[in-house]
Amino acid sequence: MRAGTAVVLGPGGPVGTAWLAGLAAGLRREGVDLGAADLIVGTSAGAIVGAILAGGGDLERLAALPAPTGPGAGTRPDPQRLAEVFATLGDSGLARTEALRRVGRLALTASTGDEGAAIARMRSLVGAAEWPERPLLIPAVDAETGEAVVWDRHGSASLPEAVAASTAFPATAPPITVDGRRYIDGALRNGANLDLAADARVLIVAEPMAHLHPANGVAAGEGGTVVRLAPDAAAIEAFGPDLSDRTAWGPAYQAGVRQAPDAAEALRKHIV
Repeated sequence: MRAGTAVVLGPGGPVGTAWLAGLAAGLRREGVDLGAADLIVGTSAGAIVGAILAGGGDLERLAALPAPTGPGAGTRPDPQRLAEVFATLGDSGLARTEALRRVGRLALTASTGDEGAAIARMRSLVGAAEWPERPLLIPAVDAETGEAVVWDRHGSASLPEAVAASTAFPATAPPITVDGRRYIDGALRNGANLDLAADARVLIVAEPMAHLHPANGVAAGEGGTVVRLAPDAAAIEAFGPDLSDRTAWGPAYQAGVRQAPDAAEALRKHIV
């Protein structure tokens, strides 16, 4: 069934998560709740914010990055493996599925911390353990086969597991086990995964990495409308050069809040 309004929230690391949270919180203040959409698709950073939106959670508590709690609560990158991941993804001579299998193997051998702690961390950030009733899709990729999976509340992954898997970029966070399979970042499926909502009448796309990876040819279904929300120049400056830099969380969140009034004006033209 064709969705009336769909919201697609793209990847962007910790900094992108903060910007998305600030933007969505600011839009709520302006009377525009992205969580009221008929469908929400959240990938990686977008999975965190999408889960909060779909569940009607408090976005403003992410104005500052919550500190990890408990032993082993933080994940850590494996620099050597991470360099190999980027080299593999950038190898134009590799078929896409083979590249994903190779980065999956790198993810499985990287030293990035405990997956149980990563799941607990996502549960804390999202503020919920159960899937919301509102339609929410969260993609991830099988680390061994390179095949994609898209979870919803009817799937085998719990909400924290799905979010943790979708945010598990190889060599920066541990792959997440669901039904005996290990899963990694959903952005490896297809970026922001716009195709999962392409038939919406109104497609709202918020892309923290739009300035780095422009999404050309974004289109809704026949007769549909696309509204793209991307970081402006001030937000890009607030992000800095490293989207994994947690010290930029606060400035990135506030940059999203500052963009919200203009974004709300653009959205009101297309949604009630």
